[in-house]
Amino acid sequence: MPSIRKGSLHLFRLAGIEVFLHWSWFVVAIIEIGSWEGRYRSIAWNALEYLALFAIVLLHEFGHALACRQVGGTANRIMLWPLGGVAFVNPPMRPGAMLWSIAAGPLVNVALLLPLGALGGRYVLAELLRQPYPHSDLATFLASVLWIDVVLLAFNILPIYPLDGGQILRSLLWYLLGRARSLAVATGLGFVGAIAIMCAALVWFRSPWLLLIAGYMLLNCYSGLKSARAQIRSEKLPRREGYVCPGCGAAPALGTHWKCPRCGQTFDTFETGAVCPLCKSQFSTTMCMDCQQLSPISAWAARYNVGRSAVGDAPIAK
Repeated sequence: MPSIRKGSLHLFRLAGIEVFLHWSWFVVAIIEIGSWEGRYRSIAWNALEYLALFAIVLLHEFGHALACRQVGGTANRIMLWPLGGVAFVNPPMRPGAMLWSIAAGPLVNVALLLPLGALGGRYVLAELLRQPYPHSDLATFLASVLWIDVVLLAFNILPIYPLDGGQILRSLLWYLLGRARSLAVATGLGFVGAIAIMCAALVWFRSPWLLLIAGYMLLNCYSGLKSARAQIRSEKLPRREGYVCPGCGAAPALGTHWKCPRCGQTFDTFETGAVCPLCKSQFSTTMCMDCQQLSPISAWAARYNVGRSAVGDAPIAK
């Protein structure tokens, strides 16, 4: 039986990836399906078109998740909600790995163009050329699903963070500017793009959903910019010799940059051997300040010498 977890409905598990549907999806679905009255002879077609929209979104998110796993990252959860879908992916902190994990989503939409175009392309072409064609519920549905895929693809590849296009741009800039500064540039451009989308939603499209998406984008840009600034500050810190993160290859910073989650004491986990100096808690792993991966200190030392790694629990990096 499906189960509700933290306000979401657990739909199924496929290839080790859990798929959830947020409860608000049902509310918006009722509103949207009802607002499409008159497009079809039966409201059942309205519901089918709405389900097709989220089937395409789901395939898009699986593209992200499977690509992330392919490059050695972790991806085990997808959330569907009224504004689209989110694949919770954690690729290795390398620009190439990030690029493939992000680009795979839009590539799924590109791959869908062939079968959807074969089914509904003639109807879309007839609409564009203002030519007559048999107006049936099936023809309208096939044309609509093709338009859905095209619009989702076009919107997602806009070079506006946090859309896929903006994250692809960030991954490409990573090669030139580094991890932190590429994120700062991408989020700065994202602010401009999100404000432009917000203005378009208010002036031209008069769409509350597009306005909500723009607001969500602004929040993500703000969070991304804060993260970029923290990364830039971290890059300037003096580094400890003899240890290298197994995930990203960065040497740990010198100083009390780790915090015990049990007593709140800040300490240098490499100086104390991953033991809190106040409550004496022993931690099996330590978090990298640069990539947030968890690895035992022994793996950090081993990576410094021979390049091996491991993962586990850790004190919190500030």
